[in-house]
Amino acid sequence: MLRIGELAERTGASVRSLRYYEEQGMLLSSRTSGGHRTYDEDAVDRVRLIQVLFAAGVTSRNVVQLMPCLYSGTTTPAMLERLRAERARIDVQARQLVATRKRLDAVIVEADKRRVG
Repeated sequence: MLRIGELAERTGASVRSLRYYEEQGMLLSSRTSGGHRTYDEDAVDRVRLIQVLFAAGVTSRNVVQLMPCLYSGTTTPAMLERLRAERARIDVQARQLVATRKRLDAVIVEADKRRVG
């Protein structure tokens, strides 16, 4: 079992973020008799997944809706459709980023040609 500070250290998430994840239903904890939060070892992977989903632009509302399939191991057709929709959105975003990188590469080439000295 991990305490909240240990989970924060292992994942790079702030304690405040971990509390938020828990409040939103993205992360489950237990309480000790003294009232301290404890987390199972698999919470490390879950927090990392939450961070990856957030970095990909998945909203906290959608993460909350998707997390039950990770906890229970069962997926409803609606969850699967939402996962596919998020993947499609990320695919579009990835293509846009590649196009932006190509444009930036062209700007760098032109700027390099005009470099003074």
